[in-house]
Parts: sequence; C-alpha cells; structure tokens
Amino acid sequence: MLHPSYSDLMTVVNSEVEPGEQPVVQSRYSIVMATSKRARQIIGGSEPLVSAKGKKPLSIAVEELYNSKVKIVGDEE
Repeated sequence: MLHPSYSDLMTVVNSEVEPGEQPVVQSRYSIVMATSKRARQIIGGSEPLVSAKGKKPLSIAVEELYNSKVKIVGDEE
C-alpha cells in the first residue's frame, strides 16, 4: 500500500481551493500524471525539494506533492 494514499494526496492538493471553486485534482489519474512527470524531472537532473537519501524518484515526487513543495496547476494556468 502506498503512503500517503491517493485520497490523502488529493486532499492536500485541493486544500488551497476556495469553497465553491472546482478542485484542481478530481481523479487518481491526475495524481499519477503529476507525480510521474515530477519523477521524470528528478531523473533528468532536477534537484529534489525534500530529503532524498536513498529514495527512488517516484517516492521523492510523492513526498514533494504531499508536503506541498510542488503544485499541480490546471490546463488554463
């Protein structure tokens, strides 16, 4: 089982959305796409934004998202 869960990640990502506005992330697919994109950036040489000792790029990307170090923006932004 993954920690944090998809629902935990969705809650964190959508926590800054004003009441009445549409959430940034509405599905697991959006979380998967965002974390995989960030993991590819880390593999490509981007500096991790959290402590990364011995962690795989995807684990780092999930932790960054959970700790609000990276943001998911909508298509229009």
